[in-house]
Amino acid sequence: MAAFVNVNDRIETSLSCDTEHAPTREPEVWDERIPAFNPLLAHTPEPPPVARSPLFVDSDFNIIDYLNEERTKDLLRFSTAGSVDDGKSTLIGRLLYDTQSVYSDQLQSIEGKGTTAPGVLDLALLTDGLRAEREQGITIDVAYRYFSTARRKFIIADTPGHEQYTRNMATGASTADVAIVLVDARKGVLPQSRRHAYITALLGVRHVIVAVNKMDLVGYAESAFTSIREEFKDFFTALDVDGHNGTELHFIPVSALAGDNVVHATAAMPWYTGATLLTLLESIPSTEVIVSAPFRLAVQRVIRPNLDFRGFAGQIAAGTIRPGDRVLALPSGRSSRVERIVTFDGDLPEATAPLSVTLTLEDDLDISRGDLLVAPENPALVTSSFTASLVWMDATPFDPTRRYLLKHTSRTVLAQVRRVMHTVDLSEFQEGRSASLTMNAIGLVAVETLLPLAADPYTSNRHTGSFVLIDSQSNATVAAGMIRQASDFATQTAVVGRVTESERMARFGHGGAHLELRGTTEFAESVVRALFALGANVTLARSGESAVAVLVEAGLLVITSVESTFDRPGIWAAISGVETQIEANPAADTSQAVGATLQLLRQTVFRQQEAQ
Repeated sequence: MAAFVNVNDRIETSLSCDTEHAPTREPEVWDERIPAFNPLLAHTPEPPPVARSPLFVDSDFNIIDYLNEERTKDLLRFSTAGSVDDGKSTLIGRLLYDTQSVYSDQLQSIEGKGTTAPGVLDLALLTDGLRAEREQGITIDVAYRYFSTARRKFIIADTPGHEQYTRNMATGASTADVAIVLVDARKGVLPQSRRHAYITALLGVRHVIVAVNKMDLVGYAESAFTSIREEFKDFFTALDVDGHNGTELHFIPVSALAGDNVVHATAAMPWYTGATLLTLLESIPSTEVIVSAPFRLAVQRVIRPNLDFRGFAGQIAAGTIRPGDRVLALPSGRSSRVERIVTFDGDLPEATAPLSVTLTLEDDLDISRGDLLVAPENPALVTSSFTASLVWMDATPFDPTRRYLLKHTSRTVLAQVRRVMHTVDLSEFQEGRSASLTMNAIGLVAVETLLPLAADPYTSNRHTGSFVLIDSQSNATVAAGMIRQASDFATQTAVVGRVTESERMARFGHGGAHLELRGTTEFAESVVRALFALGANVTLARSGESAVAVLVEAGLLVITSVESTFDRPGIWAAISGVETQIEANPAADTSQAVGATLQLLRQTVFRQQEAQ
């Protein structure tokens, strides 16, 4: 695609004869000579009037009627994506400004700030509210904004474009019905634009609007728009992501700074006869309300205020429920009929997603938080082993020897990522081989949970097909996952015969071994504590016990300690009879010595599990 001249390059070239006073590429304050090259930077035009509800035109305005009208509008969630400086925040600011969804005091707070002229609005600051964002002129965190029109209500997630904040972008897009991928008309489809489009497809967003921004800087050339449209189509249709073939692409040429084709159509691009961005957002069907899908409700709380009432509260994730309908409780497999649908405003004859309700049943079933109520004719799959796409969000890399807490709907269980099947190279979009995942990395992994889950594939239901991994020590969310394939728990538990060593490894994450340490009992207890925190099945036994061999055969890590005063530097250890020395001194630094011991175990005992 032809290269287009950057407006700042034109400024610097024209003022090269006076380089001492020429404006820099990214001035921190307004330079009065800039309007000569781009008049749009010198003023913010008043937005044309927008369509208003008839209730506002009528002099007899009734607040109750207005609220009832607002209640009948459906809600659309959408997020922005794209590379750095493609104009995501400016586009959202323009959308809010032109729909007159911004209060006057907010407009005053962004007037004449940063590189804008006196009296000019920096629309990007409507969403970039953090101090670091305003200082650097970038988006760092996800900013949520709400606005509504006469036809629909919207929740916007403005996400960052920098590669290091990819996890923030994934967070914002995870609940979106529509994703707006911005592409700079001068630069074309950049690697970060491709990366965000891939994540959008991975998260199951069914409508993607490609907004080719900054058309004013390429002279509103149709050729620039057409070239980007064809390049993006070729790239997106070639992606290898489950279910993304059902994604609908929309392309719109816009200028966020000038407001062209954002809320109002423009005469600057007569060759474009399609809808504006707002018109498209108002017409795309919302995928949040999946009324026709099989019924799903994850129990969040059991409500029992007295002996005469027992209700199961939660949000309907999919489908419709009525009194008299039969429901199945998973993972127990017991069923009953719905007696009442209870809400704060009274009982309902029918409830659909995404309402939060309390269900009472005709029979007394043992149902608790984390159970899933489903339609018996189309139930979820009860499983403890599945493959999933995983987006790693933590600064600490993924450790295959650790156990994590897995939170799925309202149920939390212990889980272990058995292996990384492959990673995704987001620059080339090819499968790679790696035993670990670093921050912002994406991979296909095999997961096993200690207790069964009732789940659906992510392509069928985004609520019951997603989960997060939590570090049990720091309580930090380290990854977000999307279930791709799962095996039936009934098939898994139907295996008979002797429990094999590989099955023990799959359950505990390691094989059995005997670690004999020469040191103090306190040091051995520190090693046991560290292994226990990692989720290992470990115990401290007395040296010489005849039961040690039995415990090792059962898959346990057995630690024994031979008293020593650490006369010699280093740790002398024997793993299943093989003696070795660890270069660490517990007397000088206990934590460093414990870490060195764990590293030895990773290179021996835990590596056996990775090889499986």
